[in-house]
Parts: sequence; C-alpha cells; structure tokens
Amino acid sequence: MARNADRRRVSSSSASGKTEPSRGGGLLRRLFVWGVSLFVLVALVLGVAVGIASSSLPEFDELKSSQNGQMVVVRAHDGTELVSLGPSYGKWLPYDRIPQVMKDAILSTEDKRYRSHFGVDPIGVARSLYVRLQEGHFKQGGSTITQQLARTVFLNNNKTWGRKAREMVLAMALEWKFSKNQVLELYLNKVYFGGGAYGVDSASRKFFGHPGEELSLPEAAIIAGLVKAPSHYSPTADAEAAVGRAKVVLGLMQQNGAIGAAEAEAVNFKTVKFAAEKGQNSVRYFTDWALPQLDLLLPENSEPIEVWTTLDPAMQRAATDAVAKNAPKGTQGALVSLDRDGAVLAMVGGTDYVTSNYNRAVNAVRQPGSAWKLFVYLAALEAGYTPDAKVKDEPVTIEGWSPRNSNGAFAGEIDIRSAFAFSKNTVAAQLGNEVGFSTVAAMARRFGISTPISTVPSMVLGSNEVRLIDMTRAFAAVSARGTSVEPYGITKIVTTDGRTLYQHKSVQGQTLVPPYVAAGITDLLQTAVNIGSGKAAQIGRPVAGKTGTTSSNKDGWFLGFSSGVTTGVWMGRDDDKPVPGLQGGTAPARAFAQYMSVATAKRPVEKFDTELKLPEWQLEPDDEAMQGNPGDYYYTDDQGNLVPGSPGRDPGPGEPPMEVPDDRMTAPDGEPAAANDDFLNEATGRQLPRQ
Repeated sequence: MARNADRRRVSSSSASGKTEPSRGGGLLRRLFVWGVSLFVLVALVLGVAVGIASSSLPEFDELKSSQNGQMVVVRAHDGTELVSLGPSYGKWLPYDRIPQVMKDAILSTEDKRYRSHFGVDPIGVARSLYVRLQEGHFKQGGSTITQQLARTVFLNNNKTWGRKAREMVLAMALEWKFSKNQVLELYLNKVYFGGGAYGVDSASRKFFGHPGEELSLPEAAIIAGLVKAPSHYSPTADAEAAVGRAKVVLGLMQQNGAIGAAEAEAVNFKTVKFAAEKGQNSVRYFTDWALPQLDLLLPENSEPIEVWTTLDPAMQRAATDAVAKNAPKGTQGALVSLDRDGAVLAMVGGTDYVTSNYNRAVNAVRQPGSAWKLFVYLAALEAGYTPDAKVKDEPVTIEGWSPRNSNGAFAGEIDIRSAFAFSKNTVAAQLGNEVGFSTVAAMARRFGISTPISTVPSMVLGSNEVRLIDMTRAFAAVSARGTSVEPYGITKIVTTDGRTLYQHKSVQGQTLVPPYVAAGITDLLQTAVNIGSGKAAQIGRPVAGKTGTTSSNKDGWFLGFSSGVTTGVWMGRDDDKPVPGLQGGTAPARAFAQYMSVATAKRPVEKFDTELKLPEWQLEPDDEAMQGNPGDYYYTDDQGNLVPGSPGRDPGPGEPPMEVPDDRMTAPDGEPAAANDDFLNEATGRQLPRQ
C-alpha cells in the first residue's frame, strides 16, 4: 500500500509538472492574441481616421494658394503708422526649381528619414520619449517635416497631447494624399524662416537680396538653420549666430551623405553677403518690447489687427538724436521716457538698430553707481532723517569695507541735502549701515527693481546690477509723489473693421512711501540738479534727478523728471570696458537735457512739492504716535520685511545745527562741501523765513 501511495504521489507530481507549463504557455498565447487584436483594432481606427482626414484635405492647388501668419499694423499715440509687421510671401517655387542644396539642407537638418517614413517617424518618436524619460522634459522633438507642415497649415503651436495626436493623423493623411515631392514642395514654400518671411524664396530675398532659385550652399545652410529658432538665428538679428548654426547644418549634411567632406570644408561663409535691412530705425526697439505682450493680451487672436501704442513720434526722434549725439565714441546708449501714468513716450535701446537690435533699455543689466543712492536716502528719510539733518563726511569702515569719495576728500559736517547733491559716498555708507542694508534692498524692491539684490555694504554705492527701465520706473514713482508706476506701451488693439479687442485701463498706483518722504527725496533730487553733480541736466524749468557713475567710468547714468515726464539715460560699452571721461553728470546728463527740452516743451512748468509735512512722531517724540492711517503705505521692519503701516519710531540722529568753520566751506576739489542754509535756499529758490 505504501508503494501504491508513492506511485500515486509520483503520478500526481508528474501530472502537475506537465500541466503548469501548459498553463503558462496558454497565458502567453492569450496575451499574444490580445496584443495582435489590439494592434489590429488601433490600426483600423487609425486607418479610418487617416482616410477621413485625407478625404477632407484641400487639393494641392488650394494648399498652394492658402496663406498663414497675422498682419499687425503698429501705430503711435497720434495714429501715425510706426511699422507694419506680418507675413511676406515670395514667388512659389515648384519642386524642380528649388535648388538641390536647399532640399538637402532642410532634409538633413529637419528629417533625415523623410523618404522612408509614412508621415510619422517611429524612431524619432521613440527617441523623443526616451529623452523625455531621461531628462524629465521634451528636449528634442520627433516631428517630421510632414508633421511640421500639418502644424503650420492646419494647427497651432500649443504643446498638448491632443494637438500632437491631430498633427500625426494629419501628417499621415498628407502623405496618403500627396507624393513625397509634393509634401516637400509645400513645406519649403510655406515654412516660417523668421523676419516675416514665409517660404524659401521670401527668405532668400529678405536675407540675401536675390531669388530663392539662386541659393548657394552656404546660403541654403543658413536658411535651413533658421527653422529651429527663427528669431534667435536670424541673420538680421545676429549674423554670427546664424553662421554658427549654418555650420552645424553643414555637418549634418556631410553626416547624411548630402555633401562630401571636401565640399563642406570649401564653404567660406565670409563670402556670403547679407541684404541690408530696410526701414529699420530706433522705433523697432520699442515695438520689439511692446509686441510680445500681445500673447498675454490676446492669446487666441489670429486676425489682422492694429495696435495703438503710447509712443510719441516727436519724442522718439528727439530721444534717438540725443543718444546718438551725446554717446561717447565707441559706446552704446539707451533711453527710456515715461509719462506720469507709466506710458512709454520714447524708448531707445542702442545707437543703431540696424547694427545691433539688442535692447539695452530693457534687457541689459548694469551697475547704477550713485543713482542707487535714491533708495538709500528714501530709507533714511522714512527712518526719520530730514534734508536739513546734519551728518559727517568722514572716513568710515564697515565690515572691513572703507568707501571713499570720488575726489578722495572729506568735507566734515554737512547736511543731508548737500551730501546727496554732491554724492558723498561715505555718508551714503553710514546711512545704509544705520537703517540696515536689507532695508535699503527692500526699498529698492518696493520701487520696482526686479534684478537680484545683494545686501553687502557696498550695495549702497550701486554694486547691484539693474535695468534702465526699472530705474526709470523708480524715479517715476518719486515724481508721482511716492505712488507706484507701471510702464506700459499698448493703449488699445482694434481689428481692421474697427472692433476693439483690448483697451488699456489705468490703475491707481499703490502708495510706496508717505508724502513727506516723497517730498523730502524730491527736495534732494532737485538740489542735485541745481547745484550738485547733475547741473548739466538743467533745462530752464524745475528738474529733479540723480547722476550715476561706476568704477573706472564703465557706466554713466542720469535719471530725473520734470513736468510729469520721467527719463532715464544710460551710456557705456557692451564689453564693460572703461570709457575715459564718462560720468553721469557729463554725456548722460547732456542727453537727458537735450531730450527733455523737447519732451516738456508743450507742457506747463510745474514746481515740485518739497514742503515737508512731518508726521507727529517726528515733531514730538512719542512712541505711540502714528503717521496718518497705518494702512496707507508700506514700510520695512528690522528684518527687511515689507509690511503695511508706519514704523512709529524715533528719528535717530538729529543734532542741533552747528556753525561750519570758514576753512571747510570749500573741499580740496573746489566744490562747496558744506553749504550753509542761506546758500542752499538761494540756489534752490526756497523762500527764506522772514525775520
């Protein structure tokens, strides 16, 4: 019986051993069947979708005549046309008349397996997905030329899975309905190459000044390289970048066998002659800044439109002339001018747009030098100082840093007004140290500085880099009595038939500092122009402003306002090399004066409000006294945090006036280092109190 039991167990084990593999094999067979069935189903659905899409596609001749792109007419404040931007279509080139080097260049660059795929390249898609998994984002696309054509003609550039699926279906439908040569012909006559140029012929005429049928190998390489990033590699924007990209294209052509090594080596890009840009002037600096805002204001619009802007043509001409005539030889210059509500009246981003379209007015970041002291003195005034408060211009060391004045001399005891007017570095350092460098940084942020700010002691002298438009905005806020100002350039957008799509709405600015602080800093800024470092900016009416000069004379600034117009000027070299003789009080101040004489000519003369209406906590020391409504403005606490309300603290140093010895009325450099009240009152036009 034991043997029988053993036989049964062995028999049972044998049976189960045979069954298990058969069950696994059955599962694999079922999975295979299901997989094949699913594949067939997807293929059927996809085939039906492609068939339907193919039947609904326009005929070849219809696609040839269809155009893409949006026409945009940009108008100045008075309605005059500044520039017309939009699609430029050249002559349609049939496939046989498109130069072979152009076809080889575009296929090698954009779709090397074009002749073998069915509209969608599985290898390219797989590679794109693999990179997506590796990098966490799509670093390289898997779109074929046919997909790009489908996107250009029928879709948009939204990066969604739904759009991508429709793009693939349309690409396969295009290849179903048309031959490879027809698809490539459509692509090369419709793809966007930048600068408003659609198609090979338009691009050839724009960039090289001749028809597309005459393209040489290096020219074809340049044009093929534009597809990746038309604005970045455009020859009119950056010829060096365009040639650099073209060299990559030549390498791809050689790699794919379109040209040989000797042919690639023989290409000399120095022989390529680029066509001169027509109708380009400094207005384009403004339009280059303003027009990208259309994507935010009207993200879905594609119909022809007119964009009305804030630009004043007469002021723009005056600004261009002022920068061109005053910028030292070999330097660049930039200017931004704002109306009292933030409307951009003029913008110049360089001395010549054709030579360089880099907009230094809004993109360049440079050290502002003493112009940064605006924020130091704003913080000091808010902390309790007044223009008449006494300070000492003397050697000082803060955390191992010892600032010095530009002339190397020290004036001794002077008042805040004189220290600001003559841009005393030692006084600015002491004030920054006393109120706190984080407080100065917070004040700069409050007034619209958007670049990174370091709180090392030297920051009080302008060691942080800033943008000209941000600094101009800060001075405009002072002109607006301490109320924030937001620069804008577009007033309205209308269709060609007169429908209004967008209208700018003025917004009440936020109170940044109390009125007495705005009055105090205006007092200082006016004195700086009347008797201080900004005297060259005088225009025969009240002007308030500040100079700025960086070490080794690398940058010169002047920023100021008069009659509701605020203007900032910067000059320097793009390579950051020193410019002999460049100071904020020289060329930039003279350019400011030349421009502002025109900008304010038709405006009434306005006197500044410099009367200090001090809060109770400064008139009578009282820890519980508040300066008006605590919610009316913002201040910075000891940790540099921006909080609503009033600081409600003692003003700090405020010693009684002291007589200044006669031998210290003039500093070694000849400037009045410690001007007395009578002198300042006479210079600034302030009324003396009656005895």
